[in-house]
Amino acid sequence: MNEISKIVMMSLEEDIGIGDITTDLTIDENLRGRARVRCKEKAILCGCEIVKEVFHTIDNSLVLKFLKYDGEEVSPKENVLFIEGKIRSILKGERVSLNFLSHLSGIATVTSNLVKRLPSSIKILDTRKTLPGLRFLEKYAVRVGGGKNHRFGLYDGILIKDNHSIAVGGVKNALELVKRNVPHYMKVEIETATLEDVKEALEGGADVILLDNMDVETIREAIKLIDGRAQIEVSGGINDNNIEQLVDLPVDFISVGAITHSAKSIDFSLTLEETFE
Repeated sequence: MNEISKIVMMSLEEDIGIGDITTDLTIDENLRGRARVRCKEKAILCGCEIVKEVFHTIDNSLVLKFLKYDGEEVSPKENVLFIEGKIRSILKGERVSLNFLSHLSGIATVTSNLVKRLPSSIKILDTRKTLPGLRFLEKYAVRVGGGKNHRFGLYDGILIKDNHSIAVGGVKNALELVKRNVPHYMKVEIETATLEDVKEALEGGADVILLDNMDVETIREAIKLIDGRAQIEVSGGINDNNIEQLVDLPVDFISVGAITHSAKSIDFSLTLEETFE
């Protein structure tokens, strides 16, 4: 079972449980029909494959016709999908499929809006601030929106955070401990909060220096200190309202937790258009 299938099974079990009582009491099991899924606002669409997985897990005979696909822009009141088959099956998959479509399209949309405001030299990164169990999908949505993925978890990248440094007596000590045994192919990134931290990160040979929660003037000073000796990531409270102040800075990455933890869901609806035997 792949990652999408596991997430879908968990979500359907949570929603349907032992059965959809209302649908089973009101809808004849043989009644068929066609429904449309419509987007109510401007968005970047994301989640087509998981929507397909939801409906086909419930009933593999359902026919889905997508009019738009992941990564495409959708206009208000635009249809994105038609579904044909047993109405019971369509209604049982309605809420779970729309929840995924709304949430993932929200992430893709807010990511796309940020990416469009930056020069191509600066990459928008996500973080690990994701909903438990949904990181795989949320990081996919970031890519659909034009962003890049930071490390997926604690196991596939080295990022020395402030608490690591505090625990071992500072940035310099933390870097020394990591550098002793780090595999040669892995970059070492370290979080810094002050210019003194930046100096220690440079002395310790960090590959990537994260400038965390610094004001713009301090970031400029840090960039001068680094002077091309390490890649630069900026993070901390960055959103659609303040990203403009970073546009002209020569940094490599801007990581934004808000693109996953605070993205506004996009409004979609599913409406039954016709019924037939």
